[in-house]
Amino acid sequence: MKETIVLYPAPSFAHLVSMVELGKLILQHQPHLSILILVPSMPSDHSTSASSSYISDLSLTGIPMSFIYLPSLQVSVFDSVAMNALNVLDALKTLSSSFTILALVTSAPHENLKTHIPTFCYFTSCASALAFFLYLPTLHDQTNKSFKDLTETPLNFSGLPNFLSASSAPEPVLSREGPSYHFFLSFASSLLKSKGIIVNTFNFLEPRAVEPMKNGVCAPNDQTPPIFCIGPLITSARDHAISSSSSEDETSNCIAWLDKQANRSVVFLCFGSKGVFSEAQIKEIAIGLEKSNHRFLWVVKSPLGLDTEPKLEELLPDGFLKRTKEKGLVVKSWAPQNAILRHESVGGFVTHCGWNSVLEAVSYGVPMVAWPLYAEQNLNSVIMVKEMKVAIPIISEEAARDGSKLGLVVAEEVERRVKELMEFEEGKILRQRSLEMKARAIAAWSSGGSSSTAFHDLVSSWKHG
Repeated sequence: MKETIVLYPAPSFAHLVSMVELGKLILQHQPHLSILILVPSMPSDHSTSASSSYISDLSLTGIPMSFIYLPSLQVSVFDSVAMNALNVLDALKTLSSSFTILALVTSAPHENLKTHIPTFCYFTSCASALAFFLYLPTLHDQTNKSFKDLTETPLNFSGLPNFLSASSAPEPVLSREGPSYHFFLSFASSLLKSKGIIVNTFNFLEPRAVEPMKNGVCAPNDQTPPIFCIGPLITSARDHAISSSSSEDETSNCIAWLDKQANRSVVFLCFGSKGVFSEAQIKEIAIGLEKSNHRFLWVVKSPLGLDTEPKLEELLPDGFLKRTKEKGLVVKSWAPQNAILRHESVGGFVTHCGWNSVLEAVSYGVPMVAWPLYAEQNLNSVIMVKEMKVAIPIISEEAARDGSKLGLVVAEEVERRVKELMEFEEGKILRQRSLEMKARAIAAWSSGGSSSTAFHDLVSSWKHG
């Protein structure tokens, strides 16, 4: 029976894409293995449609991956992870009669997922966030307070810098009364019970977090599983083309516009699939961009609560598009982020701090302005600015102390950050640091590099499982 790795993503389109990229990596280096991906039902019609289109497109590429759809569930995301775990077990029993399953790799570990097959977790955010979750069960037993109540109390977690405060904890766990807190507490406990954790990062990018984890000291009593840092693993630009039927035209338009711009002259603003703003905030961004007098490529989505194509003439200040047509390009809803970031005209990136976006910018040597919006992005932002030193914050420390972060980021702040990134001395220092990280990212996957070695060790652990 053919040796097989089974991949099982969390019920999220982004996690499915990340798992496919991991599968491609495995096949690239171990072509004798087969890859089976268990596809959970998605929490929304949009995610379901995107996933189906994505898998259909992949089938046309000839990449030797097989997809098995798990039974549909009409429940919340949290409940679906628990219920899908049982469906995964049934699927594994069936598959075991036809394949030699060396390992199960999942980004949705759960206590219900009990199998004799070695189970590895794929952690799709940064190593610093992983260090946080590895220690979360311990902290839960030490206090009955929520992170939101601890406010600026330093998080004295092994692997995290002492300037990281409780208020920077991932958004879903800020209140221990909510269902999301208990979901991630269970998630963290399951991480600790896995045979190993695969992390999409590389050693030089996050040494403070990686070294304690590799030494097994991020959780008490030597509970930390083996850690395999195999990044940066980023999504190829072509894979994003499933975002809309007109995406190939949009890609051509964006690249054609960038081709006409000077080297490193454009600041790119893009905030991920879920990054949306109020109408008032969109106008502040527009005013700030115009006043900065820098070239820009800006992806604008419909305001909060609207699932329609944005009406730019209504959302943006009067005359904005006409006044900035020589300097800026505003794109509706979606743009080919990967292709844009690697274009030589792009000199800066204003980002929501989603980890895939951060890794793409790091891989192409593009400095960033960190504008976290949800999930673990606030933690990512602090690490990007103060630890990795590849970004500046959208809100200055002075503005944050004044309470600006509780409301709008005003146009003056946007203008200041864009200028700081694109023309001031701090931006030049960031650019040099970013280019250094780009070189280090390449070195990580060179012969004998840290990520190449970690991947080899991971495959060896599967074969000797």
